Amino acid sequence: MADSSSSPSVSLSDESSEAEAQCCSSSSTAPSLHDTVDFSRTASDVSTFSERSVDHSGPFGTAAVSKLIGGRGSPAAALSRLSMKPRADVLDRRSAEDELDLVKERFSKLLLGEDMSGGGKGVCTAVAISNAITNLYATVFGNCHKLEPLPAGKKAMWRREMDCLLAVCDYIVEFYPSTQPLSDGTRVEVMATRPRSDIYINLPALEKLDAMLIVIMDSFQKAEFWYADAGTRSFGSVTSSSSPSSSFRRSTTTTQRNEDKWWVPVPCVPEGGLSVKARKELRQRRDCANQIHKAAVAINSGVLSDMEVPESFMALLPKSGKASVGDAVYRAMHSSDKFSPDYLLDCVDVSSEHEALALADRVEAAMYVWRRKATASHGVGRSAQWSRVKELAAAADDGGEGGKNVALAGRAESLLLCIKHRFPGLSQTTLDTSKIQFNKDVGQAILESYSRVLESLAFNIVSWTDEVLFADKAARK
Repeated sequence: MADSSSSPSVSLSDESSEAEAQCCSSSSTAPSLHDTVDFSRTASDVSTFSERSVDHSGPFGTAAVSKLIGGRGSPAAALSRLSMKPRADVLDRRSAEDELDLVKERFSKLLLGEDMSGGGKGVCTAVAISNAITNLYATVFGNCHKLEPLPAGKKAMWRREMDCLLAVCDYIVEFYPSTQPLSDGTRVEVMATRPRSDIYINLPALEKLDAMLIVIMDSFQKAEFWYADAGTRSFGSVTSSSSPSSSFRRSTTTTQRNEDKWWVPVPCVPEGGLSVKARKELRQRRDCANQIHKAAVAINSGVLSDMEVPESFMALLPKSGKASVGDAVYRAMHSSDKFSPDYLLDCVDVSSEHEALALADRVEAAMYVWRRKATASHGVGRSAQWSRVKELAAAADDGGEGGKNVALAGRAESLLLCIKHRFPGLSQTTLDTSKIQFNKDVGQAILESYSRVLESLAFNIVSWTDEVLFADKAARK
């Protein structure tokens, strides 16, 4: 499960499409950066090679990760304990000239909005920073296809560039009322500043998850498995002159995988499989990376939900939700007294992630059609929160058209969540990519792009680990 084949999605800018394609998805034919695919939910398909996981303890245990990223009690309180990292030490890591050149380059690109002609046709600052983080991830991790430590140069580049891109968050603040003492002892009310709440909570957590992923990759310095490079094998067979052992698994799944993704290195294990200790540590690291992936997904989903829905998306919505989801799905959502999204999804022919993404787009569009109609029927403005509309509908005990639209919107939302749960490797929907493309909030752009690339890296580590465990299982048969 080294790479994925995910559905195309909207690109933020022509200049960044090549790098983003390498970062967020990969073709099933060749590792080309010219695939115009951006904003994939993950960079890999869900592997069928994994074994059932068990609970482990140790430095990479699931309990340790859960305690770090949330633990018990309030998630906000747990995340706030991860204090924001000061970036004053960035200047100490390199010479002043290197720092000045880097700042000049970043500042120039952000001001130009990636329009190097200077004609003012560039993207906004939020999109430029989002593209910069995506492109940096593609540069550093785009050619990683196996479990091994990140080269020192790329690791330093990742930390140095991310420090500069994240530095803007130190100046994104919110005002709150406070008091200030004067020289005569009296106190006056003033407006003080503090880090914006979403950045104060999410950014330290993302930086911690980032550091943990690097530690996981560094932990594979000495491993009992190795990889057969793409140039040393033919389809259906594997040989490697540098391998400690020439034995390798042979199966229909492996042969098909090699034919489809011939450039991806294939993991090899000694005869008899890995040792018990190595297998246990590998599973622990997989569980740790899986927990990091879940945390990154949660942060990314939360940031996307807080972004405003673009007017361009609302303008393209169909006139009715029924026309969007189709007659069969609409009848199941409208006529059933006890609606079950899982049962409905079982009845719908969804055999691939491409079909699942298309269904998710249709359901999400229908959900906003019904929300818009419910908002209009209750006489509230278009900018009103959806929770407020539901409260009004519940208070009025509306059994008419407004209440029906509220109920249909709620069922569409539950069906959409069910689709995303059943297809965890699903690409981002049309609405999500539209939000990213038209977003103007710099803080949200940083949090979304940072969580997205960490989500992709964590998912890839899980995928690569599953492949090694599959090879180990085959060698022990």
